[in-house]
Amino acid sequence: MSEILGAFEQAVLVGVVHLGEDAYGRAVLRESEERLGRDVSAGAIYATLDRLEAQGLLTSRLDDGTLARGGRARRYYKISALGIAALNESRTALKGIWSGVVWPMRRA
Repeated sequence: MSEILGAFEQAVLVGVVHLGEDAYGRAVLRESEERLGRDVSAGAIYATLDRLEAQGLLTSRLDDGTLARGGRARRYYKISALGIAALNESRTALKGIWSGVVWPMRRA
């Protein structure tokens, strides 16, 4: 992976991992909001899911619709091996950035 993932992308990917078999769009939205501690727009989540899938970091499958959903299908996401590698690289990079810094930081 040539580029370190941003915090938002990491939150989405970690959310997909945490949700496992239940990682569909709205669930990823709620999980990402919880991880980031702020409101997130559905559009931002779906655009990020699409982008991460196009980059090969996620895969998705479309399940059949149900009566409860008015027949609408639901797309489920799963992290790929490349996505796991990207998360590992990002975490390692962040640990390196913070290495040697006393936390919490204090004003000089």
